Amino acid sequence: MRLDKALALVQDIGTRSRAAHLIESSAVLLNGKPAKASASVKENDLIEVTLPPAEPTELQPYDLKLDVLFEDEDLIVINKPAGLVVHPAAGHAHDTLVNALISHTEDLSMKFGEERPGIVHRLDKETSGIIVVAKNDKTHEALTAQFKERSTHRIYYAVCVGTARTLSGTIKSFLARHPVDRKRYASVLGDDRKPLQDPEDPPLVGKWAVTHFEVLARKGGLSYLKLKLETGRTHQIRVHLSENGLPIAGDTLYGADKKVKNVESRSTQEDIRNLPRFLLHAAELAFTHPRTLERMSFRQDWPDDIGVLLKKWGLT
Repeated sequence: MRLDKALALVQDIGTRSRAAHLIESSAVLLNGKPAKASASVKENDLIEVTLPPAEPTELQPYDLKLDVLFEDEDLIVINKPAGLVVHPAAGHAHDTLVNALISHTEDLSMKFGEERPGIVHRLDKETSGIIVVAKNDKTHEALTAQFKERSTHRIYYAVCVGTARTLSGTIKSFLARHPVDRKRYASVLGDDRKPLQDPEDPPLVGKWAVTHFEVLARKGGLSYLKLKLETGRTHQIRVHLSENGLPIAGDTLYGADKKVKNVESRSTQEDIRNLPRFLLHAAELAFTHPRTLERMSFRQDWPDDIGVLLKKWGLT
């Protein structure tokens, strides 16, 4: 069998992702020589593994009451509030979802020196909604595979500044770091200055991204959209919508503040300028439980304060 599969059978390693990590860090020798994860292992081969010493995590617990939608010994599903960063990063070392999870449970997928324990997928700081976290390595690996294979179901809702021209459609492009503003992402453009859209002919940089959308309401210069993700790239929805003239309300990074003046109602303009977040919400998530194989589905409405605004603006 493959070397990574063989190593996954060792109790102290346990998963192919851990095995791959060891192989990539040159901690594994096959018959005295480094080998690739795909190397074939035969009877009487000698595999030498140097396991890294256990290191105490530097992550600090954060006492924050979590809105738990489901929890068992394998995973936890949380309704994340807007304003909460998912994992430690510059400027947010101790006040993240990961820190809150460490305070909530001792069972998290840590791998070897993992600084993002249990995190299978991300939501931006200002995005509210459903996120699933793994509590052990096997669950982490299985859930990661489902996201990669696109067998999960993810629905988002967004309020956009601008009037959508079509009632439904699909946006496709390759996403990469913006060439000038490194905080942003952008679609990779061809010689005609239009986004490249052939997945069989990828550019040197950029990851393939596909977003399906349906317009639920259009009123007063605003559009209320339902979005289905086929891929899950960083800032995917924000980039795709802004590049199509529909930046998410409150999303100043992607130019929504420059279009607010086009909203018909002065009162609504003021509401949008005073938003503490941008209006993107992860409303639905479905996946197969790695141990029970049960299909699990979750749905969560907008936070109450945003629901009040949507009703006020005539979008619901």
